[in-house]
Amino acid sequence: MSTQDSDRYAVIGHPVAHSQSPFIHAEFARLTGEPVDYGRIECPLDGFEASVRRFEHEGGRGCNVTVPFKLDAWALATWRTERAELAGAANVLRFDAHGWWADNTDGIGLVRDIELNAGRPLAGSRVLLVGAGGAGAGVLGPLLQGRPATLTVCNRTGAKADALVQRHAGLARAVAADLCSLPLAAPGVGYDIVINASASSLQGADVPVPASVLAPGALAVDLMYGAAAAPFLRWAADAGASARDGLGMLVEQAAEAFFDWRSVRPPSAPVLAALRQRLAARP
Repeated sequence: MSTQDSDRYAVIGHPVAHSQSPFIHAEFARLTGEPVDYGRIECPLDGFEASVRRFEHEGGRGCNVTVPFKLDAWALATWRTERAELAGAANVLRFDAHGWWADNTDGIGLVRDIELNAGRPLAGSRVLLVGAGGAGAGVLGPLLQGRPATLTVCNRTGAKADALVQRHAGLARAVAADLCSLPLAAPGVGYDIVINASASSLQGADVPVPASVLAPGALAVDLMYGAAAAPFLRWAADAGASARDGLGMLVEQAAEAFFDWRSVRPPSAPVLAALRQRLAARP
């Protein structure tokens, strides 16, 4: 099938040259037989709306949105899913006849990676989410829907964590999860699952919490991958935890986006394996 016969999608952000999304979606298309042509759009910082509308005008059907435009995508959408509303950000746009439809698939991608790929049930577990910025906001709702016993948010700016907890208080009550915020300097101890959604890995900073947050045999997940995640993964492994980077989440959130666009759920396990092999082969 030629690209002329395919529906066009893209990832849009600044920068996007490093994005693995074209590889992931090309694999999804190959495995499902869906007619998808997926590319990259490098967008100027002041040109998000114009760039997306140009892509739509040229025949694009939808796009993934990455940093720093997830808030813009949310604000410009005509319709939003419940999880996008809770997150206050969108990483998926679908161009419908009556406007842009927005979703946030980051959280469900993380949940599927934790439960399916890592084999750790969220239900009944004690979870620590480090970071209350855009990444943390994007994953908190779906994490709660996994029905953990407790979910604690800690952040360098306590007021930000408090606000995020307050926004999700209704959902926490509905799923009978104990949701609270704690200071980053005193995050508690002995969590079953610790998720680093802070900017520490991206900035090359030290892991922002002590190893005492990890229960014996805990799962520790960094939302980053590659060199950025390496210090966190070493820290977790040295503390006896099972360490996991963000590649699984990346593939799973992409699979959910593919379903948003095509109503077809692609297989994620072979794509994750191929992606790890691809990145490991790089010098």
